[in-house]
Order: sequence, then C-alpha cells, then structure tokens
Amino acid sequence: MRVKCVLCDKIEKLSPDLPLAKKLRNRPIHTYMCEECRERIAEKTEARLNTGHFRKHHTEEETDEYI
Repeated sequence: MRVKCVLCDKIEKLSPDLPLAKKLRNRPIHTYMCEECRERIAEKTEARLNTGHFRKHHTEEETDEYI
C-alpha cells in the first residue's frame, strides 16, 4: 500500500497486513505521517514542554476531575 505523509508529501510503502494500513484503508479521516516528521514533532513538543510555557489542554473528562 502506498501512503503519503501529510506534512512533507513523502511517499512510502506499507505492508497491507499492518494494522496501520487497515486503519488508513477503512477510515479515510485518518492520515499518515512518516517517521521523520513524527520524530521531529515529538522533539519540538518535548522542547516546548521543557520551557514551561506550554499549556496542555485538558479533555472534558480531565476537567470534570478538577471541579
């Protein structure tokens, strides 16, 4: 299965037997991100968390716990 990264438009091949390939086939809303972009975003997110200026948005379930 050929997939395209949503950020860098890099085209890669996935084995059709992988769970990720099945998810992408059956649910078009799901998008593919290559490993390089995923790592880059993880590094930048970690750097923002370490600055202390990053605010994590809470889900509705987490918000209910604080009330």
